[in-house]
Amino acid sequence: MNTRRFTFNPYWLLVAPAVLLVLALYVAPIVNVLLLSVTDPKPGLGNYAKIFESDTVANLIWRTIRLCLITTVAAVTLGYIVSYAMLHALAGVRRRMMSILLISFWISVLVRSFAWLMLLGHNGLLNDMLLRLGIIAEPLPLMRNELGVLIGMTEYMLPYAILPLLANMQGIDPRVSSASRSLGASHAQTFFRVFLPLTRPGIIAAALLVFISSLGFYVTPAILGGGKVQMIAEYISVQLLVTVRWGVAAMLATLMIASVLVLMYVLNRFMKLSVVFGGAAR
Repeated sequence: MNTRRFTFNPYWLLVAPAVLLVLALYVAPIVNVLLLSVTDPKPGLGNYAKIFESDTVANLIWRTIRLCLITTVAAVTLGYIVSYAMLHALAGVRRRMMSILLISFWISVLVRSFAWLMLLGHNGLLNDMLLRLGIIAEPLPLMRNELGVLIGMTEYMLPYAILPLLANMQGIDPRVSSASRSLGASHAQTFFRVFLPLTRPGIIAAALLVFISSLGFYVTPAILGGGKVQMIAEYISVQLLVTVRWGVAAMLATLMIASVLVLMYVLNRFMKLSVVFGGAAR
């Protein structure tokens, strides 16, 4: 009779505190939210049925996805341009640009939102300048609509798009582009056929980071949207603090978590996330 002796691995003593911490502070709350979504106000899937039965919830979900997708496209596009400019800038200019980028992380989303409120408001600096120059006859509606929310969200998420894109671009051997041009390719051909495909992991990483982070926007839509552009995070807050419908709030939170997990799973099927985020391909 073959018996296996149990051997204790000291490695588990090192990871046990971290595992317990993750279980207590991350896994347990998520499980609690999931259970709340199917038990409040009564057991069942009634809260999830609101996705199909309630126009308010359906429109809310669609608006959130639409704004997050537009923000992702805008932030990644602008981030790619800025990253490419930083890559080819002089060392001193690149350091200054990086300093400005890092300083932006120290400015809270609340301060940024109020700054945009002063710039884009009906009597804001932008409208005031355009009126004085005679370019427009009346103030442009840049606030309390989706346009204002998109501007604020894109500006806030821009640094999160630049960092992975710049890191990816800096990892590309410059000799690859030089070899392409030496073989007769133009700068445009080298960019679109050589450089751009090599930056695909950076583009996907930036898009994934921006989209997932955008799902949780609360302050920016509340301030720049003026209550007219409500997203899931703000609606969850209303359900918890105003209408006290914890089950609906838990359902929407669970839906957001599930959406992120499904998105990451699908991306991992087509392109390994370890490669996208800079790991070695296996």
